[in-house]
Amino acid sequence: MESAGPSTHHIASDVTSTHHIAPDVTSDSMTSRDYYADSYAHFGIHEEMLKDTVRTGSYRSAIMNNGHLFKGKTVLDVGCGTGILSMFAAKAGASHVVGIDMSNIIDQAQKIIEANGFKDTITLVKGKLEETELPIDKFDIIISEWMGYFLLYESMLDTVLLARDKYLKPEGLIFPDTAKLLFAAIEDQDYKEEKINFWDNVYGFNYSCIKDIALREPLVDTVELKAVVTDPYVIKEINLLTATKEDLTFTAPFTLTATRDDHIHAFLAWFDIVFDCTHKKVKFSTGPHAQYTHWKQTVFYTPSTIAIKQGQEITGSLDCAPNARNNRDLDISISYVVGDEEEETTVDYKMS
Repeated sequence: MESAGPSTHHIASDVTSTHHIAPDVTSDSMTSRDYYADSYAHFGIHEEMLKDTVRTGSYRSAIMNNGHLFKGKTVLDVGCGTGILSMFAAKAGASHVVGIDMSNIIDQAQKIIEANGFKDTITLVKGKLEETELPIDKFDIIISEWMGYFLLYESMLDTVLLARDKYLKPEGLIFPDTAKLLFAAIEDQDYKEEKINFWDNVYGFNYSCIKDIALREPLVDTVELKAVVTDPYVIKEINLLTATKEDLTFTAPFTLTATRDDHIHAFLAWFDIVFDCTHKKVKFSTGPHAQYTHWKQTVFYTPSTIAIKQGQEITGSLDCAPNARNNRDLDISISYVVGDEEEETTVDYKMS
């Protein structure tokens, strides 16, 4: 299992990144120093996402199987990366597609667009959405793959909402248009012992000061369905047609009902995505019950083990807010009470 912090897995596109990217550096001549500032320019990140068949296949189905929505329409691809979604839209019949990305990967995207015969249909723009003038004033459709770990970690949803308010026509469509964040509890004794309790005794020395740090850093990995010991609970639903930036800071109550007698060592979060505007609803889940995606799931370890009986409830709330110093990071606080106990436990986590 890997930390959400140093992981090089999906880091949302740098459309709004504040990293300095030298304008005179092309992707062909980038060095490791350039990649540090512009990690999204490396093909490896895009390879992982393109090979995520759930992710890419769902977007392809939502776009290609709904040509009646795209035929003759103008489309804005926010965070276009290598241009795969732009090409899906063009192939589905869009009259013109504009893709925007701040990363140097757009240099390769331009070559890809031309190599596949879309030079006249797709226009790529390099820059930050807020600071760039697009060649079309208003668009019929916005497409974007904006999701990050825990849905919102390093995501560029705020950029998509900005694009909606500035560039989407009235009655325009957004692909996808609905996202749900789900929550449950899991049994994970073996891995918690290896990852968290390891710090109690390191070759005979007390490293417990690091244990608290490790506990407060959510982990991203795949969790088997059999580890889940409660019913899932939807803690946040986002309608991209109506959501505001302020909605991304929230407090959500939850109630988790145990499905069996067991012990709980952590909470688990994942998200579901729906293309609700499509004729035949296209959707996918990143949960433990579903096919693997590169987003995996997010694990929040509890300070102590919770004994739970079937039908018993864990009630509480989850607070989520962008970090004050870096709004791509998340400050997450989970408070909970088990059954009829009066004592509430609160743990502050940071995804960074």
